[in-house]
Amino acid sequence: MDLVLWIVAGLLAAVFLATGLLKLTRTKAQLAASGLGWTEDFGAGTIKAIGATEVLAALGLILPAVTGIAPVLVPLAAIGLVLVMAGAIVVHARRHETPLLVANAVLLVLAAFVAWGRLGPYAF
Repeated sequence: MDLVLWIVAGLLAAVFLATGLLKLTRTKAQLAASGLGWTEDFGAGTIKAIGATEVLAALGLILPAVTGIAPVLVPLAAIGLVLVMAGAIVVHARRHETPLLVANAVLLVLAAFVAWGRLGPYAF
């Protein structure tokens, strides 16, 4: 089970590092043009903050466990991603973006799984 948690955390870290960096490096207009219509509902600063949160959470899923420095941050990062995905689900539900709801729900469940595993039976 420890290996499964590592794999899930690694996949989550890769997804959120990529999406976070995308939000940090592109303008609001570029993001909207690339199909992220939800960005029209938020200010540029908020979008950058979401991107920074995703990048920090991605790093928090891996680095504390690898370095052995404050490994309690791993489940906390996972809980943070659960909250980010809950917010994303609300936004996409309001915009009637069903395919994105499914993707966000899957990511939420995976992050909750990592949080459960690392806070409970498979803590570091």
